Amino acid sequence: MLSTTARPLIEATVPVLLANGEAITRHFYGRMFGAHPELKNLFNLGNQATGDQAQALAGAVYAFAAHMDKPAVIGPVLDRIAHKHVSLGITPAQYTIVGRHLLAAIGEVLGDAITADIATAWDEVYWLMATELVAREARLYQERDWQAGQDWPQLEVVARDMASADTVALTLKSADGTPLPSFVPGQYLSVAIPVPEAGLTQVRQYSLSDAPGDDTWRITVKRVAAGDATPAGVVSNRLHDTIRVGDTLRAGPPAGDFRLRDGDHPVVLISAGVGITPMVSMLRHLALTRPARPVVFAHATQDISRYSHQHEVETSLANLDEGRYHLWLEAPAAHDAHAFPGRMDLSRIEALPDDGDFYLCGPLPFMQTQRRWLLGAGIPRERIHYEVFGPDLFGELQ
Repeated sequence: MLSTTARPLIEATVPVLLANGEAITRHFYGRMFGAHPELKNLFNLGNQATGDQAQALAGAVYAFAAHMDKPAVIGPVLDRIAHKHVSLGITPAQYTIVGRHLLAAIGEVLGDAITADIATAWDEVYWLMATELVAREARLYQERDWQAGQDWPQLEVVARDMASADTVALTLKSADGTPLPSFVPGQYLSVAIPVPEAGLTQVRQYSLSDAPGDDTWRITVKRVAAGDATPAGVVSNRLHDTIRVGDTLRAGPPAGDFRLRDGDHPVVLISAGVGITPMVSMLRHLALTRPARPVVFAHATQDISRYSHQHEVETSLANLDEGRYHLWLEAPAAHDAHAFPGRMDLSRIEALPDDGDFYLCGPLPFMQTQRRWLLGAGIPRERIHYEVFGPDLFGELQ
């Protein structure tokens, strides 16, 4: 609990820190990396360049300060962060480094506006959040029989397949024959790739795109081209251009709070683009283990050539007792008469189950649009689950 002396100071200064959040966290990252350049290996340089990482860190700390007394609100956000940290191998000692530089950055950016009492109050908030996250992460590490900060195992690429025109599927197996930990459909891996030209290792998260239960893991990676304001994907392009069967990659433990829930409720899988990858894992798992469970599969993509794992999706749906299939193509060909043209419109689906579990994955604007529609249609928010890769700017607190 926040102390009675700190609470009024936090309530009074949250708006000020939110207004200056990006400036503070940009200054924080420069400060921390200057003192600890090795930590650059844990952070996505692309997100650093766009400012998304800074915005997400500021939002997380300030959201915790504003909602720490509302477990139902802040709990899911902390779970998402904890899973991400476990996938990266974050250690408790690294919270000390982050806290020291973040709190110093607040003072250096805001100057005399941050009195000693205000600085003490924000130190209290940070350590309340850090303590909660460390506890959650300890439980997740224990469940995986994994140690925070341990060396990641080497995985051998045993198969490489083009899943669509712009996605490659890599099947991975333990290089030393050690059994791989299991996972829940929907979860992801962190994969580390050396980037010699930058003198760094870069880590990215990729959904596991096959059903659990085998002695392999599979990830499906989209090639990320440069945009007007975003750099090309350093890791995704390297995985496409240089990784072949027989090569090895280092990977962390499976993680992620976006995962298929147990039970008999209908499942509604809603995806766009490469957001299909965790849905393929869920769908294949259901077809293999729970074929009687009702499933609605809705996917949107640019055209049929960019439809990842199309054959696997359609085969799995055919093996379900109650599988319903809806496809949207922005640029359909003449032979794609079974698909809706344009962008996804959930109103075209008849009789969506009121008691279903709804799973969303895809570009952020896509998920925001579909989530708003579902809420407007009366679907309870606790039944709508989503996955965001990169900094989470979509959470309940936005």
